Amino acid sequence: MASFKPTKIQVYPKLGEKVTQDTLYWKNYKAPVQIKEFGAITNIDFSPVAPHNFAVTAFTRVHIYGPFSQEPVKTFTRFKDTAYSGRFRSDGQLFVAGCEDSVVRLFDVSGKVALRMFKGHTKAVHVTDFTSDRYQILTGSDDYTCRLWDIPNATELTTYQEHTDYIRCGVTSKLNRDLFITGSYDHTLKVFDARADKSVMTMDHGQPVESLLLYPSEGLLISAGGRYVKVWDLLKGGQPLVSLKNHHKTVTCLCLSSNGQRLLSASLDRHVKVYNTTNYKVVHNFDYAASILSLALAPDDESIVVGMTNGILSIKHRKSLEESKEISGQQKRRPSYRVFVKGKNYVPKQDDYLVSKPVKQHLAKYDKQLKKFNVSKALDTALERKPEITVAVIKELDRRGTLKNALAGRDEQGLSHLLNFLIGNMVDPRFAPVLVTAADMILDIYQSVIGQSPVVDRQLLRLQELLEREIDYQQDLVEVLGMLDTMFASSLPRKEVPCQHCSKGGIYPSKKKVQFYHAAK
Repeated sequence: MASFKPTKIQVYPKLGEKVTQDTLYWKNYKAPVQIKEFGAITNIDFSPVAPHNFAVTAFTRVHIYGPFSQEPVKTFTRFKDTAYSGRFRSDGQLFVAGCEDSVVRLFDVSGKVALRMFKGHTKAVHVTDFTSDRYQILTGSDDYTCRLWDIPNATELTTYQEHTDYIRCGVTSKLNRDLFITGSYDHTLKVFDARADKSVMTMDHGQPVESLLLYPSEGLLISAGGRYVKVWDLLKGGQPLVSLKNHHKTVTCLCLSSNGQRLLSASLDRHVKVYNTTNYKVVHNFDYAASILSLALAPDDESIVVGMTNGILSIKHRKSLEESKEISGQQKRRPSYRVFVKGKNYVPKQDDYLVSKPVKQHLAKYDKQLKKFNVSKALDTALERKPEITVAVIKELDRRGTLKNALAGRDEQGLSHLLNFLIGNMVDPRFAPVLVTAADMILDIYQSVIGQSPVVDRQLLRLQELLEREIDYQQDLVEVLGMLDTMFASSLPRKEVPCQHCSKGGIYPSKKKVQFYHAAK
């Protein structure tokens, strides 16, 4: 008896991912290193000075990690409550962080005890940053105020109370020590000048503002809040330039690549989007396991560090040139074990006996049902798998002449499941030749019960609308094809074709041949 042949699954051509320079660049990272922190990671900041350590603010601690260390090289634990917004100064020697207890603490990176404690806010401080002259600190709080502090004297310089809700983000100018921008949950962005008593510019984001970012030239400002990322032209009085809506949950943080040509946004939807800053189109996407609260890029994009709500710190390091070559070399097929045992040039002798073990045949569930001639169960099993497999089983049942038996005798739920599959895949040109036959059989079998089930009736109407729409599309395409053929034919240069009855001296027939032709007619 011949052995059972498994169903042959046809391999359909796939539309591969478009490989661009951005795809190659942003995919050239190793597998992520994951570190468990004590709580949700609200902020990540890289030191501007080599070796570019980065500070991770999570719960009541701030850990400082080396570029390739998996254990913190430094820890600040002098916080009585949750810490926020740990930032390095431009020289990498001082570090500032806010806290839930409303106190701002300034640390020496090489020490442990706080050098300064700035008290004045009445609620949690979520925003801290150094000004460009290195001697002042900007802070923003849930008490609706933003303040400037003098580091040498540990005194408050200015207080602004123009926001009407929590201030959760802010950024200082790197070109002018007096300029800084704050974003609030009152949906507004405000540009302040320390030499003025009030804000000099106000912009409405339309959503609670979660993050702010200045371009290196500081002519453009990027804000993130709600599902939107917006770009503002500060040189034109805060005119909105672009509004991006590529996330489906709140955008929490922003950062720029090392060359400033790519913008990264992270969201609670677990995605990091990479935008081209010339046209603001998404050129790449990263997926993570949990909602993202913080994001940072190392200088030269050597590392991508992401902090999540579940306390996981994910670090991706860029592959070196040697590692990329090794990986491409490992993709080649390695020789089997027996080659190493016997040698590459091993040839069996004339007197050797070849003993082969019977190969056990492993069948899929639908093939097992086909082997038992349970055609209905085989089709039901295939419906739970990829459409390529389902279509292959339907094709095999049709070849055997048992497709009608497999489709018949179904209850409302079984028929509904089958119609759902047809609705989802009928117009796919890869599957249409097989599924049209199956749909025709279903209508022949179940036409007598149409009108008894509202669920099945709705699905049949939907299938009919789908097919009618597809037919209309194809008719339109045929018309367009005819128009294009006409255009192409009219645009081609015309060539004179010599007549078979033409004389040797020219393209016109001789008089004798013309007279003979008329006489014959």
